[in-house]
Amino acid sequence: MTVAECLTMKNSNILYGVIACTAVLCVGLWWITMNSTSTDVTGSTPQTLIPLLKQLDKMGRDNISSSRDPDKLTPEDITSFWIGFGLAFSSTIFIGTSFIFKKLGLRKLASQGTRADQGGYGYLKEWLWWAGMSLMILGEFANFAAYAFAPATLVTPLGALSVIVSSVLSSIFLREKLNILGKMGCALCVIGSTVMVLHSPQEQEVASMDILKEKVQEPGFVIYAFLMVGTAIFFMIFVAPKYGNRTVLVYITICSTLGSFTVMGCKGVGVAIHQTLHGQNQFTNWLTYVFLSAVIICILVQMNFLNRALDIYNTAVVTPIYYVFFTTCVIVASLVLYKEFFSMSTKDIFGFICGFLIICMGIFQLNAFRDVNISLKNLPNAHRDELPKVSLNGGSMNQENTDEQRLLENDSICAKDYHDEDDSHPI
Repeated sequence: MTVAECLTMKNSNILYGVIACTAVLCVGLWWITMNSTSTDVTGSTPQTLIPLLKQLDKMGRDNISSSRDPDKLTPEDITSFWIGFGLAFSSTIFIGTSFIFKKLGLRKLASQGTRADQGGYGYLKEWLWWAGMSLMILGEFANFAAYAFAPATLVTPLGALSVIVSSVLSSIFLREKLNILGKMGCALCVIGSTVMVLHSPQEQEVASMDILKEKVQEPGFVIYAFLMVGTAIFFMIFVAPKYGNRTVLVYITICSTLGSFTVMGCKGVGVAIHQTLHGQNQFTNWLTYVFLSAVIICILVQMNFLNRALDIYNTAVVTPIYYVFFTTCVIVASLVLYKEFFSMSTKDIFGFICGFLIICMGIFQLNAFRDVNISLKNLPNAHRDELPKVSLNGGSMNQENTDEQRLLENDSICAKDYHDEDDSHPI
């Protein structure tokens, strides 16, 4: 049995395990929801989809209010906390694993036809890629549901663990290696993005589509939307064909700028569904279909360029940078839409800026040193140059020389030059 066959069997076993865990998670969530002791909006145990959605909405609001005051915690709040923790943790596993499956599918098709980075779409017929896509959708849904049960201060840092999961699994199943500087850059990206999210203001709740319509028509958000869409189009037409194979930032920038509109569109559709469930049908409102169209278009473009990035670059490099860029763009879009930046305290502004600077350092390390062969084993010798150094007098200088020997040599050369100058100008 070849190595490729062994890896395929391992991947199949992992997929079956993930499917089994997903089934157990869904059944457990259904059982807990159906047997919840909390009071439902309608006053009875939910039996249909609409009461279930109403209960999730109510539990999320109650959790946000009670999680800030430990004295108000009830047994239901503690149960809700652990449900949210389980959902958030499982989402990191699903999302981190999804990148591995998609990368395996792209590798399998690399020698069979046009690659994804060359405009090929053969991955749409590959089950490994669809398995990864399904895991990502499931992970995003679990992450979204976690916010209804647990506070954002718990869910957000756990979401960053998907980067670690992807990096670890890529080294095992994809044989991708990340040097020590890359690992440090990955850690800095996760820390910086977590700091940014924790210091970002709490997002305002939009109760109706009319309020949301007023906000998206404000000049600030319109200018932001034109800038982001213009940036994405410019990168797709002019930058990606020339520099897409040189730096991962090109494809990730396209995915992230459009990703912020995906999140905003999903929130708009969520508001429309929320109003519809409460008796105000919003599917006759043209704005609902604008949001829905934006979600579909942006997801298709994101999927295309994210596959190109995964087809060319290591998963351990793509995942943290994509997570950071996507999170940053979503936060900025939220700040512009709800004008929350002016309500931030000085401490939060300082923390937000520090988090962004940490991210910049992490991204620099990931890109600048990704091709450097450096590890903990060769770190003591990493500063030595393999080429022979040339001294000031033109001769070859031994690498074994110490700093004191180099200093003495330089002093002797300077003294010789000084005497030569005196001899050429006699008194």
